[in-house]
Amino acid sequence: MGTLIQLTAGTDQLSAYLARPEGQPKGAVVVVQEIFGLNAHIRDVVDRYADAGYLAIAPALFDPIQPGVELDYTAEGVAAGLEYVGQLGFDRPLAAIAAAAQEVAAAGKVGVVGYCWGGSLAYLAAIKLALPAVSYYGGRNTLFTDQAAQAPLMFHYGEHDAHISAADRAQVQQANPDAPVYVYDADHGFNCDRRGSYNEAAAKLAQQRTLEFFARHLGA
Repeated sequence: MGTLIQLTAGTDQLSAYLARPEGQPKGAVVVVQEIFGLNAHIRDVVDRYADAGYLAIAPALFDPIQPGVELDYTAEGVAAGLEYVGQLGFDRPLAAIAAAAQEVAAAGKVGVVGYCWGGSLAYLAAIKLALPAVSYYGGRNTLFTDQAAQAPLMFHYGEHDAHISAADRAQVQQANPDAPVYVYDADHGFNCDRRGSYNEAAAKLAQQRTLEFFARHLGA
């Protein structure tokens, strides 16, 4: 459904997967990947937001280090993904998100949704780029709770996520008292139907809430 385009973010060159809705867009959504690259799951997510009426884009955040990275949901994939994440830091992915948002800005207001590592980058986008953002199970969210968000936020967590404690969730909630923080009877990665932790009921409810969030904050 979508196509690959090229973006420039500072001195970085990277590709992005772009999907257009039928008819006039309701706005635009930047989808931020997990640590596994711009893979089939993330492309599916982009397509779903296009189906929901948004101009949707996912930048390939690992491209400046290694173009075309698509990792498996295995221990080896996790290790490789964490290596890329460590090399990139936060500023370069944030610049790529900003470039992606600029690319789709003609469609109207722009929001961000991110998953896992991307969930924390989405949170950072609300802080640094003033973009409305939805964070799915962002394990690094607590790194940013000393900074004030400049745009509305929504958070989704799995109650059984071994990577994110109840204290972590409480810290995020305390830092963002106006943001809904939803906790599901699910594990980390519950939105991804290519992972063993996929939870269809939680994924559908979180998606419904996310679409309501974007309808509210990206509408005319």
